[in-house]
Amino acid sequence: MPEGFDDILLVGTVFVAVTLAAFWLAMVIWAYRDMRSRSRDPLAQLLVAIIVSLLSVPGLFIYIMLRPRATLSETYERALEEEALLQEIEERPTCPGCGQRVQHDWQACPNCHHRLKKACVNCDYLLELPWNICPHCTTSQVNYTSDGTIATRSRHVKPAEPSPIDAKWVASQQVERH
Repeated sequence: MPEGFDDILLVGTVFVAVTLAAFWLAMVIWAYRDMRSRSRDPLAQLLVAIIVSLLSVPGLFIYIMLRPRATLSETYERALEEEALLQEIEERPTCPGCGQRVQHDWQACPNCHHRLKKACVNCDYLLELPWNICPHCTTSQVNYTSDGTIATRSRHVKPAEPSPIDAKWVASQQVERH
């Protein structure tokens, strides 16, 4: 054997040993970090690192087969999406008559014809059925009883004072009529 062959063999063996040790350490670190991204349990994280460090490549395959499917961030994103969908579903009103979903600007349910809202007698703004005054124009609303007669109220809402611009418009309308 040549004299330098033993040195080359020694260098090659050391190189292979260092590479395998670095690969082994990288597997342990990767498995530990991967488990940290998938579980908050420190015992599970440590157990994975120990299994991969003791069993090396077979331990890594065992971990890959048994690890949780989703990371914590994926689970969190999925939970946020589900919560947003549930909130969207809950925000949409339903008809008290038939339970079908209705739009917030519908006056009646198209399915069962149940009355949902009423229009203001002055500005046509949609009002909730029990409201006696329009919040936009402060017009007092006429309420009908179940037999179709006008219900009287014991309490009257004082209309808002007209602004100077409204007073001028009213005066101009009165002049035009005469």
